[in-house]
This record gives sequence, C-alpha cells and structure tokens, in this order.
Amino acid sequence: MDSTLWLIVVVVLLLAVAGFAAVLLVRVFRARRLLLDSGVPLRSKALFWAAVVYTVSPIDLIPDPVYLDDIGVLLVALRALHAAAAGSGADRTGLPAGSDASISGPARVPPLK
Repeated sequence: MDSTLWLIVVVVLLLAVAGFAAVLLVRVFRARRLLLDSGVPLRSKALFWAAVVYTVSPIDLIPDPVYLDDIGVLLVALRALHAAAAGSGADRTGLPAGSDASISGPARVPPLK
C-alpha cells in the first residue's frame, strides 16, 4: 500500500478516537451532578472516581497509543453511575425516577384537552 494511504487511515482513526474522547469528556462533566447527589450510592461514586484515576494514570491494561481501554473503563463507570442514580430515584434531569421526561430528549408535553 502507498504510504499516503496509511497516513490517511491513521489520521482518520486518530480523529475518530479524539471525537469519542470529546464526547466522553462532556459526559464526565455532566455526571458531576450525580456525584453531588446524596441518593446515589457511594460505591457507584467510588467506581467512577477509580475510572477517572485509571484514565489519567500512565499504567494501562492494554498498552496502546490510543486510549481504547481508558475510554472503555470510563464508559462502563459512567453507565454504572447513571444506572445507580436511576435506581435510587436521582435522575440527571432532576426529576423523580419514572417520570415521563426522557434523559436524552425533550420533556413530553401532555396533549391539550
């Protein structure tokens, strides 16, 4: 293969990983409300902070130039934190669990009578 093709493939892969990392960073900053909520179990909060420490530490389970294992560990911790918050009634929208408001979408408006 031509060297310019390899360069293009590497650049595209690096841009994809950077995009995932940017989305993950936004999700981490949005999770700070859950970390302050007293309804979320301490175990889930500790798991999240352990994942953050693993992400910034130089020690990796999979030594690689891209941070695939770091991103995976942080995604699992975020999912566990959100699941614990939903189970405890602390939703990141600030509404009680089981309400009609969607976490990722707009709130549902009841039809007019």
